[in-house]
Amino acid sequence: MRRRNFLKDVGMFYLLSMSGVLTSACGAQNSRKIRISNTESLVEKEPLIEPFGFKGGYLSELWQIAVRLRGSGGNQVIGLGTQSVLWSDKSVFLAHSEDEGNALMYAITQQALKIIKGQSFSDPVTLLEDILDEVYAFGKKLTKNPNLRKTFILNALVAVDNALWLLYAKENGLSSFDQMIPEEYRSTFSERHKNVAAIPLVAYGTSAEQLRQTVTDGHFFMKIKLGQPGTQQEMLQKDMERLGSIHEVLKDVRTPHTYNGKLPYYFDANGRYESKETFLRFLEHAQKIGAFDQITIVEEPFPEELQIDVSDIPVRLAADESAHTDVDTITRIKMGYRAIALKPIAKTLSMTMKIAKAATEQNIPCFCADLTVNPILVEWNKNIAARLKTFPGLNGLGLLESNGAQNYKNWKTMKSYLPISNQRLGDVRDGLFSTGPDFYESSGGIFKLPTHYNDLFGKI
Repeated sequence: MRRRNFLKDVGMFYLLSMSGVLTSACGAQNSRKIRISNTESLVEKEPLIEPFGFKGGYLSELWQIAVRLRGSGGNQVIGLGTQSVLWSDKSVFLAHSEDEGNALMYAITQQALKIIKGQSFSDPVTLLEDILDEVYAFGKKLTKNPNLRKTFILNALVAVDNALWLLYAKENGLSSFDQMIPEEYRSTFSERHKNVAAIPLVAYGTSAEQLRQTVTDGHFFMKIKLGQPGTQQEMLQKDMERLGSIHEVLKDVRTPHTYNGKLPYYFDANGRYESKETFLRFLEHAQKIGAFDQITIVEEPFPEELQIDVSDIPVRLAADESAHTDVDTITRIKMGYRAIALKPIAKTLSMTMKIAKAATEQNIPCFCADLTVNPILVEWNKNIAARLKTFPGLNGLGLLESNGAQNYKNWKTMKSYLPISNQRLGDVRDGLFSTGPDFYESSGGIFKLPTHYNDLFGKI
Protein backbone atom coordinates (compact mmCIF):
# COMPACT_ATOMS: atom_id res chain seq x y z
CA MET A 1 0.00 0.00 0.00
CA ARG A 2 1.18 3.54 -0.74
CA ARG A 3 2.58 5.44 2.24
CA ARG A 4 0.20 8.31 1.39
CA ASN A 5 -3.25 6.85 1.04
CA PHE A 6 -5.59 8.19 -1.59
CA LEU A 7 -9.31 7.52 -1.58
CA LYS A 8 -12.58 8.35 -3.22
CA ASP A 9 -15.92 9.21 -1.61
CA VAL A 10 -14.21 9.63 1.78
CA GLY A 11 -16.88 12.01 2.94
CA MET A 12 -19.62 9.46 2.54
CA PHE A 13 -18.65 7.28 5.51
CA TYR A 14 -19.38 10.25 7.73
CA LEU A 15 -22.74 10.93 6.10
CA LEU A 16 -24.37 7.50 5.97
CA SER A 17 -26.47 8.19 9.04
CA MET A 18 -27.51 11.67 7.90
CA SER A 19 -30.68 10.86 6.05
CA GLY A 20 -31.69 13.30 3.35
CA VAL A 21 -28.64 15.51 3.49
CA LEU A 22 -27.11 14.18 0.30
CA THR A 23 -30.07 15.00 -1.91
CA SER A 24 -28.89 17.41 -4.58
CA ALA A 25 -31.12 20.21 -5.76
CA CYS A 26 -29.45 21.32 -8.94
CA GLY A 27 -29.92 24.91 -9.95
CA ALA A 28 -31.82 25.93 -13.01
CA GLN A 29 -30.24 24.84 -16.26
CA ASN A 30 -29.06 27.58 -18.55
CA SER A 31 -28.11 27.30 -22.18
CA ARG A 32 -24.41 28.13 -21.95
CA LYS A 33 -21.20 27.58 -23.85
CA ILE A 34 -19.59 24.69 -21.93
CA ARG A 35 -21.43 21.65 -20.67
CA ILE A 36 -19.99 19.55 -17.83
CA SER A 37 -20.64 15.96 -18.86
CA ASN A 38 -18.84 14.12 -16.05
CA THR A 39 -17.31 14.82 -12.63
CA GLU A 40 -14.98 12.75 -10.43
CA SER A 41 -12.89 13.39 -7.34
CA LEU A 42 -10.39 11.76 -5.02
CA VAL A 43 -8.20 12.51 -2.00
CA GLU A 44 -4.51 12.04 -1.34
CA LYS A 45 -3.41 12.59 2.26
CA GLU A 46 -0.06 14.32 2.72
CA PRO A 47 1.61 14.08 6.15
CA LEU A 48 3.40 17.04 7.70
CA ILE A 49 6.93 16.93 9.10
CA GLU A 50 5.61 17.78 12.54
CA PRO A 51 2.36 19.18 13.94
CA PHE A 52 1.74 22.60 12.39
CA GLY A 53 0.39 25.11 14.89
CA PHE A 54 -1.77 28.19 14.34
CA LYS A 55 -5.03 29.60 15.71
CA GLY A 56 -4.12 27.82 18.92
CA GLY A 57 -4.49 24.39 17.22
CA TYR A 58 -2.33 21.90 15.35
CA LEU A 59 -2.54 19.98 12.06
CA SER A 60 -0.81 16.67 11.33
CA GLU A 61 -1.70 16.25 7.65
CA LEU A 62 -3.35 18.06 4.76
CA TRP A 63 -5.76 16.48 2.30
CA GLN A 64 -5.05 17.13 -1.37
CA ILE A 65 -8.23 17.05 -3.45
CA ALA A 66 -8.17 16.22 -7.15
CA VAL A 67 -11.26 16.92 -9.29
CA ARG A 68 -11.56 15.59 -12.84
CA LEU A 69 -14.07 17.22 -15.16
CA ARG A 70 -15.05 16.28 -18.68
CA GLY A 71 -16.71 18.66 -21.10
CA SER A 72 -19.29 17.61 -23.63
CA GLY A 73 -16.67 18.14 -26.35
CA GLY A 74 -14.48 15.44 -24.80
CA ASN A 75 -11.96 17.74 -23.12
CA GLN A 76 -10.80 16.44 -19.75
CA VAL A 77 -9.01 18.40 -17.00
CA ILE A 78 -7.85 17.91 -13.41
CA GLY A 79 -8.11 20.67 -10.81
CA LEU A 80 -6.51 20.58 -7.38
CA GLY A 81 -7.23 21.91 -3.92
CA THR A 82 -5.68 21.66 -0.46
CA GLN A 83 -8.04 21.51 2.50
CA SER A 84 -7.43 23.37 5.77
CA VAL A 85 -10.31 22.96 8.19
CA LEU A 86 -8.49 24.77 11.01
CA TRP A 87 -7.80 27.82 8.85
CA SER A 88 -11.23 28.00 7.26
CA ASP A 89 -13.39 27.38 10.36
CA LYS A 90 -11.79 26.71 13.72
CA SER A 91 -15.15 25.77 15.27
CA VAL A 92 -15.53 22.83 12.87
CA PHE A 93 -11.94 21.76 13.56
CA LEU A 94 -12.49 21.77 17.33
CA ALA A 95 -15.84 19.97 17.14
CA HIS A 96 -14.44 16.95 15.27
CA SER A 97 -11.38 14.80 14.91
CA GLU A 98 -8.95 15.92 12.22
CA ASP A 99 -10.15 13.17 9.86
CA GLU A 100 -13.82 13.93 10.50
CA GLY A 101 -13.35 17.63 9.81
CA ASN A 102 -11.56 16.86 6.55
CA ALA A 103 -14.27 14.38 5.58
CA LEU A 104 -16.94 17.03 6.10
CA MET A 105 -15.14 19.49 3.86
CA TYR A 106 -14.57 16.88 1.18
CA ALA A 107 -18.26 15.93 1.28
CA ILE A 108 -19.05 19.54 0.38
CA THR A 109 -16.69 19.27 -2.60
CA GLN A 110 -18.52 16.13 -3.70
CA GLN A 111 -21.90 17.79 -3.34
CA ALA A 112 -20.76 20.71 -5.47
CA LEU A 113 -19.72 18.26 -8.17
CA LYS A 114 -23.16 16.66 -8.07
CA ILE A 115 -24.73 20.08 -8.51
CA ILE A 116 -22.64 21.11 -11.52
CA LYS A 117 -22.71 17.78 -13.33
CA GLY A 118 -24.79 18.24 -16.48
CA GLN A 119 -24.85 22.01 -16.13
CA SER A 120 -23.55 24.41 -18.74
CA PHE A 121 -21.59 27.57 -18.02
CA SER A 122 -20.02 30.47 -19.85
CA ASP A 123 -17.37 31.34 -17.26
CA PRO A 124 -16.32 30.00 -13.83
CA VAL A 125 -17.01 33.26 -11.97
CA THR A 126 -20.68 33.17 -12.93
CA LEU A 127 -21.03 29.46 -12.18
CA LEU A 128 -19.50 29.92 -8.71
CA GLU A 129 -21.96 32.74 -8.04
CA ASP A 130 -24.83 30.51 -9.19
CA ILE A 131 -24.02 27.58 -6.87
CA LEU A 132 -22.47 29.24 -3.83
CA ASP A 133 -25.66 29.79 -1.81
CA GLU A 134 -26.86 26.24 -2.45
CA VAL A 135 -23.52 24.72 -1.45
CA TYR A 136 -23.36 26.97 1.61
CA ALA A 137 -26.81 25.84 2.75
CA PHE A 138 -25.73 22.23 2.30
CA GLY A 139 -22.55 22.86 4.31
CA LYS A 140 -24.41 24.42 7.23
CA LYS A 141 -26.80 21.45 7.35
CA LEU A 142 -24.00 18.91 7.01
CA THR A 143 -21.85 20.39 9.77
CA LYS A 144 -24.89 21.24 11.92
CA ASN A 145 -23.35 24.68 12.21
CA PRO A 146 -25.70 27.56 11.29
CA ASN A 147 -22.78 29.98 11.68
CA LEU A 148 -20.45 28.08 9.38
CA ARG A 149 -17.89 30.45 7.94
CA LYS A 150 -18.22 30.95 4.21
CA THR A 151 -14.47 30.46 3.88
CA PHE A 152 -15.05 26.79 4.79
CA ILE A 153 -17.24 26.44 1.72
CA LEU A 154 -14.85 28.34 -0.54
CA ASN A 155 -11.96 26.14 0.60
CA ALA A 156 -14.05 23.09 -0.29
CA LEU A 157 -14.71 24.57 -3.74
CA VAL A 158 -11.10 25.31 -4.71
CA ALA A 159 -10.47 22.06 -6.61
CA VAL A 160 -13.84 22.40 -8.36
CA ASP A 161 -13.19 26.00 -9.37
CA ASN A 162 -9.62 25.16 -10.38
CA ALA A 163 -10.92 22.47 -12.73
CA LEU A 164 -13.62 24.77 -14.11
CA TRP A 165 -11.01 27.35 -15.11
CA LEU A 166 -8.95 24.69 -16.85
CA LEU A 167 -12.00 23.38 -18.69
CA TYR A 168 -12.98 26.95 -19.60
CA ALA A 169 -9.50 27.55 -21.02
CA LYS A 170 -9.41 24.30 -22.94
CA GLU A 171 -12.87 24.68 -24.43
CA ASN A 172 -12.03 28.22 -25.55
CA GLY A 173 -8.56 27.47 -26.89
CA LEU A 174 -6.77 29.54 -24.23
CA SER A 175 -3.21 28.54 -23.40
CA SER A 176 -1.93 31.21 -20.98
CA PHE A 177 -2.99 32.76 -17.72
CA ASP A 178 -3.16 36.21 -19.31
CA GLN A 179 -5.56 34.96 -21.97
CA MET A 180 -7.70 33.29 -19.32
CA ILE A 181 -8.25 36.43 -17.21
CA PRO A 182 -11.65 37.94 -18.12
CA GLU A 183 -11.49 41.47 -19.51
CA GLU A 184 -13.06 43.13 -16.47
CA TYR A 185 -10.26 41.86 -14.20
CA ARG A 186 -7.24 42.48 -16.42
CA SER A 187 -6.38 45.93 -15.07
CA THR A 188 -6.26 44.40 -11.57
CA PHE A 189 -3.67 41.84 -12.72
CA SER A 190 -1.67 44.02 -15.09
CA GLU A 191 1.86 43.87 -13.65
CA ARG A 192 4.61 41.57 -14.92
CA HIS A 193 7.12 41.32 -12.09
CA LYS A 194 10.43 39.67 -12.92
CA ASN A 195 10.62 38.30 -9.38
CA VAL A 196 8.23 37.50 -6.57
CA ALA A 197 9.38 37.58 -2.94
CA ALA A 198 8.98 34.14 -1.35
CA ILE A 199 7.68 34.57 2.21
CA PRO A 200 8.63 31.75 4.60
CA LEU A 201 6.65 30.99 7.74
CA VAL A 202 8.10 31.48 11.21
CA ALA A 203 5.87 29.12 13.18
CA TYR A 204 5.44 28.75 16.94
CA GLY A 205 8.22 26.19 17.06
CA THR A 206 10.73 27.72 14.63
CA SER A 207 14.09 27.84 16.43
CA ALA A 208 16.63 30.67 16.34
CA GLU A 209 18.96 28.38 14.40
CA GLN A 210 16.27 27.65 11.79
CA LEU A 211 15.51 31.36 11.54
CA ARG A 212 19.17 32.20 10.92
CA GLN A 213 19.29 29.55 8.21
CA THR A 214 16.21 31.03 6.58
CA VAL A 215 17.95 34.39 6.36
CA THR A 216 21.16 32.76 5.15
CA ASP A 217 19.12 31.16 2.35
CA GLY A 218 18.19 34.66 1.19
CA HIS A 219 14.68 35.10 2.61
CA PHE A 220 13.98 38.63 3.77
CA PHE A 221 10.19 38.96 4.27
CA MET A 222 9.16 37.01 7.36
CA LYS A 223 5.67 35.78 8.21
CA ILE A 224 5.52 35.28 11.97
CA LYS A 225 2.69 33.40 13.63
CA LEU A 226 1.14 35.09 16.66
CA GLY A 227 -1.77 34.04 18.86
CA GLN A 228 -0.22 31.15 20.70
CA PRO A 229 -2.33 28.73 22.80
CA GLY A 230 -3.59 29.81 26.21
CA THR A 231 -5.62 32.56 27.80
CA GLN A 232 -5.40 36.08 26.41
CA GLN A 233 -2.81 37.02 29.02
CA GLU A 234 -0.81 33.84 28.42
CA MET A 235 -0.98 34.36 24.67
CA LEU A 236 0.16 37.97 24.93
CA GLN A 237 3.10 37.06 27.14
CA LYS A 238 4.19 34.25 24.81
CA ASP A 239 3.81 36.48 21.74
CA MET A 240 5.87 39.27 23.28
CA GLU A 241 8.61 36.86 24.30
CA ARG A 242 8.53 35.29 20.86
CA LEU A 243 8.85 38.63 19.11
CA GLY A 244 11.77 39.53 21.34
CA SER A 245 13.70 36.37 20.47
CA ILE A 246 12.95 36.73 16.73
CA HIS A 247 13.90 40.40 16.62
CA GLU A 248 17.16 39.65 18.37
CA VAL A 249 18.11 37.39 15.45
CA LEU A 250 16.83 39.66 12.65
CA LYS A 251 17.23 43.26 13.81
CA ASP A 252 20.64 43.85 12.20
CA VAL A 253 20.02 41.95 8.93
CA ARG A 254 19.74 44.13 5.83
CA THR A 255 18.17 43.60 2.40
CA PRO A 256 18.24 45.48 -0.94
CA HIS A 257 14.58 44.69 -1.56
CA THR A 258 13.02 47.25 0.80
CA TYR A 259 13.16 51.03 0.83
CA ASN A 260 14.64 51.20 4.34
CA GLY A 261 16.93 48.18 3.96
CA LYS A 262 15.41 46.40 6.97
CA LEU A 263 13.63 43.04 6.98
CA PRO A 264 9.84 43.45 6.91
CA TYR A 265 7.85 41.63 9.60
CA TYR A 266 4.50 40.14 8.60
CA PHE A 267 2.51 38.99 11.65
CA ASP A 268 -0.44 36.64 11.39
CA ALA A 269 -2.57 36.34 14.51
CA ASN A 270 -5.45 34.37 12.94
CA GLY A 271 -8.04 36.29 14.96
CA ARG A 272 -6.64 35.34 18.36
CA TYR A 273 -6.62 38.84 19.91
CA GLU A 274 -10.02 39.36 21.47
CA SER A 275 -9.67 43.09 22.12
CA LYS A 276 -7.95 46.11 20.64
CA GLU A 277 -6.40 46.87 24.03
CA THR A 278 -4.59 43.51 24.17
CA PHE A 279 -3.22 43.97 20.66
CA LEU A 280 -2.06 47.51 21.39
CA ARG A 281 -0.08 46.13 24.34
CA PHE A 282 1.71 43.84 21.88
CA LEU A 283 2.50 46.83 19.65
CA GLU A 284 3.76 48.79 22.65
CA HIS A 285 6.16 45.94 23.36
CA ALA A 286 7.31 45.99 19.73
CA GLN A 287 7.99 49.71 20.09
CA LYS A 288 9.88 49.14 23.32
CA ILE A 289 12.29 46.60 21.82
CA GLY A 290 12.80 48.50 18.56
CA ALA A 291 10.82 46.13 16.31
CA PHE A 292 7.87 48.40 15.56
CA ASP A 293 9.30 50.10 12.46
CA GLN A 294 9.79 46.73 10.77
CA ILE A 295 6.11 45.74 11.09
CA THR A 296 4.80 45.87 7.53
CA ILE A 297 1.62 43.79 7.82
CA VAL A 298 -0.47 42.38 10.66
CA GLU A 299 -2.98 39.90 9.33
CA GLU A 300 -6.30 39.22 11.07
CA PRO A 301 -5.43 40.19 14.65
CA PHE A 302 -9.08 40.13 15.74
CA PRO A 303 -11.92 37.58 15.55
CA GLU A 304 -14.15 38.14 12.53
CA GLU A 305 -17.18 38.81 14.71
CA LEU A 306 -15.38 41.71 16.44
CA GLN A 307 -16.80 44.47 14.25
CA ILE A 308 -14.61 47.37 15.36
CA ASP A 309 -13.03 50.35 13.65
CA VAL A 310 -9.30 49.67 13.35
CA SER A 311 -8.32 52.83 11.49
CA ASP A 312 -6.59 54.19 14.61
CA ILE A 313 -4.21 51.22 14.91
CA PRO A 314 -0.76 52.48 13.87
CA VAL A 315 0.20 49.53 11.63
CA ARG A 316 -1.21 48.18 8.36
CA LEU A 317 -3.83 45.54 9.15
CA ALA A 318 -4.64 42.97 6.48
CA ALA A 319 -7.88 41.02 6.10
CA ASP A 320 -7.61 37.38 5.12
CA GLU A 321 -10.23 34.79 6.09
CA SER A 322 -12.68 37.52 7.23
CA ALA A 323 -12.73 38.83 3.64
CA HIS A 324 -14.70 35.82 2.41
CA THR A 325 -16.11 37.65 -0.60
CA ASP A 326 -15.79 40.95 -2.44
CA VAL A 327 -18.66 42.33 -0.34
CA ASP A 328 -16.89 41.37 2.90
CA THR A 329 -13.71 42.93 1.52
CA ILE A 330 -15.38 46.33 1.13
CA THR A 331 -16.76 46.02 4.67
CA ARG A 332 -13.25 45.34 6.05
CA ILE A 333 -11.78 48.26 4.13
CA LYS A 334 -14.44 50.57 5.61
CA MET A 335 -13.45 49.28 9.07
CA GLY A 336 -9.88 50.47 8.45
CA TYR A 337 -8.09 47.42 7.06
CA ARG A 338 -5.39 48.61 4.66
CA ALA A 339 -4.34 45.41 2.89
CA ILE A 340 -5.97 42.22 1.60
CA ALA A 341 -4.37 38.78 1.67
CA LEU A 342 -5.48 36.98 -1.49
CA LYS A 343 -5.87 33.23 -1.48
CA PRO A 344 -6.90 31.86 -4.87
CA ILE A 345 -5.65 28.53 -3.51
CA ALA A 346 -8.05 28.74 -0.54
CA LYS A 347 -11.05 30.85 -1.62
CA THR A 348 -11.11 29.92 -5.34
CA LEU A 349 -9.63 31.88 -8.22
CA SER A 350 -13.13 33.09 -9.14
CA MET A 351 -13.78 34.74 -5.79
CA THR A 352 -10.20 36.02 -5.60
CA MET A 353 -10.61 37.93 -8.86
CA LYS A 354 -13.65 39.69 -7.43
CA ILE A 355 -11.93 40.40 -4.10
CA ALA A 356 -8.78 41.77 -5.78
CA LYS A 357 -10.81 43.99 -8.10
CA ALA A 358 -12.82 45.40 -5.19
CA ALA A 359 -9.66 46.14 -3.21
CA THR A 360 -7.76 47.65 -6.13
CA GLU A 361 -10.63 50.01 -6.90
CA GLN A 362 -10.26 51.29 -3.31
CA ASN A 363 -6.45 51.65 -3.72
CA ILE A 364 -5.88 48.90 -1.15
CA PRO A 365 -2.76 46.79 -1.82
CA CYS A 366 -3.01 43.02 -2.12
CA PHE A 367 -0.58 40.15 -1.77
CA CYS A 368 -0.83 36.36 -1.97
CA ALA A 369 -0.82 34.22 1.17
CA ASP A 370 -0.45 30.48 1.43
CA LEU A 371 -2.57 27.66 2.84
CA THR A 372 0.40 25.26 2.91
CA VAL A 373 -0.66 24.08 -0.52
CA ASN A 374 0.99 21.63 -2.89
CA PRO A 375 3.58 22.80 -5.47
CA ILE A 376 1.12 22.94 -8.38
CA LEU A 377 -1.17 25.26 -6.45
CA VAL A 378 1.85 27.40 -5.56
CA GLU A 379 2.15 28.06 -9.31
CA TRP A 380 -1.49 29.18 -9.44
CA ASN A 381 -0.82 31.51 -6.52
CA LYS A 382 2.35 32.76 -8.20
CA ASN A 383 0.44 33.66 -11.36
CA ILE A 384 -1.66 36.05 -9.28
CA ALA A 385 1.22 37.40 -7.16
CA ALA A 386 3.34 38.21 -10.22
CA ARG A 387 0.56 40.38 -11.68
CA LEU A 388 -0.37 42.45 -8.61
CA LYS A 389 0.85 45.98 -7.97
CA THR A 390 4.06 46.18 -5.92
CA PHE A 391 3.32 46.07 -2.21
CA PRO A 392 4.17 49.33 -0.36
CA GLY A 393 7.76 49.41 0.88
CA LEU A 394 9.12 46.88 -1.62
CA ASN A 395 11.29 47.55 -4.65
CA GLY A 396 9.33 46.29 -7.67
CA LEU A 397 8.41 42.82 -6.44
CA GLY A 398 5.37 40.62 -6.17
CA LEU A 399 4.70 39.09 -2.77
CA LEU A 400 3.88 35.43 -2.15
CA GLU A 401 3.86 33.34 1.00
CA SER A 402 4.83 29.72 0.44
CA ASN A 403 5.58 27.41 3.35
CA GLY A 404 4.99 23.94 1.92
CA ALA A 405 8.71 23.15 1.78
CA GLN A 406 8.90 23.84 5.52
CA ASN A 407 5.95 21.67 6.47
CA TYR A 408 5.28 18.73 4.11
CA LYS A 409 7.13 15.52 4.88
CA ASN A 410 7.26 14.62 1.18
CA TRP A 411 7.72 18.05 -0.39
CA LYS A 412 10.49 16.95 -2.76
CA THR A 413 8.32 14.12 -4.05
CA MET A 414 5.37 16.49 -4.40
CA LYS A 415 7.53 18.87 -6.44
CA SER A 416 8.15 16.05 -8.89
CA TYR A 417 4.40 16.20 -9.69
CA LEU A 418 4.84 19.63 -11.31
CA PRO A 419 3.77 19.09 -14.94
CA ILE A 420 6.58 21.21 -16.40
CA SER A 421 9.87 20.17 -17.94
CA ASN A 422 11.85 22.99 -16.33
CA GLN A 423 11.58 22.12 -12.63
CA ARG A 424 13.56 25.25 -11.73
CA LEU A 425 10.38 27.26 -12.29
CA GLY A 426 9.24 26.13 -8.85
CA ASP A 427 12.50 26.90 -7.03
CA VAL A 428 13.28 29.74 -4.64
CA ARG A 429 16.69 31.43 -4.99
CA ASP A 430 17.90 34.17 -2.67
CA GLY A 431 14.40 34.53 -1.29
CA LEU A 432 12.81 35.04 -4.71
CA PHE A 433 10.69 33.14 -7.17
CA SER A 434 11.81 33.94 -10.70
CA THR A 435 8.90 35.08 -12.84
CA GLY A 436 10.72 35.95 -16.01
CA PRO A 437 9.76 35.21 -19.64
CA ASP A 438 9.84 31.42 -19.14
CA PHE A 439 7.28 31.68 -16.37
CA TYR A 440 4.86 33.86 -18.32
CA GLU A 441 5.23 31.69 -21.40
CA SER A 442 4.43 28.49 -19.51
CA SER A 443 2.13 30.00 -16.84
CA GLY A 444 4.05 27.81 -14.41
CA GLY A 445 2.77 24.68 -16.16
CA ILE A 446 -0.75 24.98 -14.77
CA PHE A 447 -2.39 24.15 -18.12
CA LYS A 448 -0.57 20.83 -18.46
CA LEU A 449 -2.20 17.64 -17.20
CA PRO A 450 -0.75 16.68 -13.78
CA THR A 451 0.25 13.09 -14.55
CA HIS A 452 0.56 11.97 -10.93
CA TYR A 453 -3.02 12.90 -10.03
CA ASN A 454 -4.37 11.66 -13.35
CA ASP A 455 -2.76 8.27 -12.70
CA LEU A 456 -4.43 8.09 -9.28
CA PHE A 457 -7.83 8.15 -10.98
CA GLY A 458 -6.78 5.08 -12.95
CA LYS A 459 -6.09 3.22 -9.69
CA ILE A 460 -9.57 3.66 -8.24
